[in-house]
Amino acid sequence: MKKNREEKETKIGMEETEKEIESMKAASEEVSRQFKTLIDANDLDSLKHLQLLILGRLQDSNAVLSHFNEYSEHCFAEVSSDFSRNTRMLKSMKSDLDYIFQKLRSMKAKIMATYPDAFPDESTKEVFDQRPDLEVPQ
Repeated sequence: MKKNREEKETKIGMEETEKEIESMKAASEEVSRQFKTLIDANDLDSLKHLQLLILGRLQDSNAVLSHFNEYSEHCFAEVSSDFSRNTRMLKSMKSDLDYIFQKLRSMKAKIMATYPDAFPDESTKEVFDQRPDLEVPQ
């Protein structure tokens, strides 16, 4: 008896669940039908077509950018070692030139101390040497 009662309650619960599902389905169909009346089918087709067109363009752009990234990575791998080598060389050359200019200034100071008239003053300097001064930043 108890078993029959449980089976009946289970059947009733299942019937109620099925009724709820059917009512939800009917309600969603009604909302869908009413929504369709608000929008013209041609407009929906036009929107769908435009979305597909935009999707295609975005996929093409993504493919182009992916290809460009691969190409850039390949190019960078090729020139990376050259850049680092040339950078080290430039730093070395700069330190060498700094040392040379330091020695030249030191030698000039010693010569000026020994022979004060060895270098012309500022007024006559422009006549003798028209080259730009590389030590002064411009």
